[in-house]
Amino acid sequence: MKVTVIGSHLCPDTLAALNRLSEAGADVSFTDILSCHAALQEYLQIRESSPLYAEIRGTRRLGVPCFVREDGFMTLDIHDILN
Repeated sequence: MKVTVIGSHLCPDTLAALNRLSEAGADVSFTDILSCHAALQEYLQIRESSPLYAEIRGTRRLGVPCFVREDGFMTLDIHDILN
């Protein structure tokens, strides 16, 4: 399983998800939105346009970690990736 995790190295939920995916043997690519301006811009574009974030837009929640499978499927729920 190949998955990109979009999140922050400062987010405990992101770190926990990275650990769980590693334990499950996933091939993980990590995009840290706080370490690169371009990564943050790309993430904000996703957050503002994706229906996945409809409930999060307009709140103080950031919406990370976000998981993107290699087939393009996106989710905020790690269980969708692990199952």
